[in-house]
Amino acid sequence: MGVIRTDQWLENDFDNPLKICEKLKSYFNEENVRGIYQQLVKFRMYRPSRMSEKNFQHMKKYNAWEMVERLFNKYRDLWSGPDIPVFLFPLEERRGFFIKRTERNKSGVSYPDKMFLFLSNYDDPMEIEALFVHEYHHVCRLRALGKKMNEYTLLDSLIIEGLAEYAVLHHCGRKYIADWCSMYSEKELFFYWDKYLKKHLNKTKGERIHDELLFGGGRIPPLLGYAIGYHLVGKFFKNRNFSTKLTFNIPAEDFID
Repeated sequence: MGVIRTDQWLENDFDNPLKICEKLKSYFNEENVRGIYQQLVKFRMYRPSRMSEKNFQHMKKYNAWEMVERLFNKYRDLWSGPDIPVFLFPLEERRGFFIKRTERNKSGVSYPDKMFLFLSNYDDPMEIEALFVHEYHHVCRLRALGKKMNEYTLLDSLIIEGLAEYAVLHHCGRKYIADWCSMYSEKELFFYWDKYLKKHLNKTKGERIHDELLFGGGRIPPLLGYAIGYHLVGKFFKNRNFSTKLTFNIPAEDFID
């Protein structure tokens, strides 16, 4: 499948994202169109505005669809990854918010059978590659684990995020890893692990505390779960050789033994 030419959808229906989401129904098993849009907006799919229109123009200017297609072919071959549809849309700007990746000018969300990237303007194309690596790693690991989405535990989620960003470190370099990788000191991570996370590792995606501990909010520091996941993965590979393809199958429990 590869990159779907959503630029053509946007040219025709930019001001009507619900109409665009009609085209996504078959990828979500006929789910309600408004529900699809709300799900994607949570991860920063655009809402019609002057700024998101500007992001769309930027995407056309640097040939985002062709660029991501090249990345898809590169990493699908390198990782023996799945042939899935990849959808690109402009990013909704949310300055000052902590999001899936702390860089404010890109975001994404992945499923075992599809991937969405939300883009804006970039001086450095490696930023897009870093996002692609992170999200496509999710796709590969989710497919390898083969669980239903509501069966994933907090521990699963910590390791999924940590491994994806460790793949960014390996393939793109330290310059391109997310801010949350170094947001907390090792001492702070140990403290928060004992105080908040250790006793909730079996909580599943359907439980509110799962997202609170992963994303942060309230008394939980921002993106704490992401940071701890990256730390656990780094510790695991400190004295081991790293292979991206092997990381798709390593059980999450191995990272805390």
